Amino acid sequence: MNLYIKNMVSLRCKVLVKQTLEEEGLHAMVVELGEVEISDRLSLRKRRSLKMILVKHGFELMDDQRAILVEKIKSIIVELIHYTDEIPKLKFSSYLSERLNYDYNYLSGLFSEVKGTTIEHYIIAHKIERAKELLIYNELTLNEIAHKLHYSSVAHLSNQFKKVTGLTPTFFKKMKSKRLIALENV
Repeated sequence: MNLYIKNMVSLRCKVLVKQTLEEEGLHAMVVELGEVEISDRLSLRKRRSLKMILVKHGFELMDDQRAILVEKIKSIIVELIHYTDEIPKLKFSSYLSERLNYDYNYLSGLFSEVKGTTIEHYIIAHKIERAKELLIYNELTLNEIAHKLHYSSVAHLSNQFKKVTGLTPTFFKKMKSKRLIALENV
């Protein structure tokens, strides 16, 4: 049985959800961002109980299919930008369509309707947060960061960075006091 959980945006979230399920006597076979496969069937009472416990940790057990699909889109984007170095062979739009087996126009319209922003803006926001993180770590050059985040050039990254933050990447790097936004708030 699959459970769909909102606000799972990091590896820590996966660990916390798995631990919560185990404490409730449920066996998680697979734990991914936003989705957990359990071997057990949930009674209505157990589902309500789990829902309340997850809320205490900042998560939400979802039932609405449209909300579940939007969370899947978000999870794929977060996973691609923050947790893999793999370059998708397709454009983001084609990649999402292929992964979710839906037409991109449908996904895009649904995402905009539910989240109040476009998939493109959501991707840009996450890429800029990842760039900020990499700038703060100070392990990569701006050129390497641009390449890692799949920008066509440093200029393209710099322009988007300034548009989103109001700062150039170089100025941001010097500043370092500017805090990162938690992933669930992007």
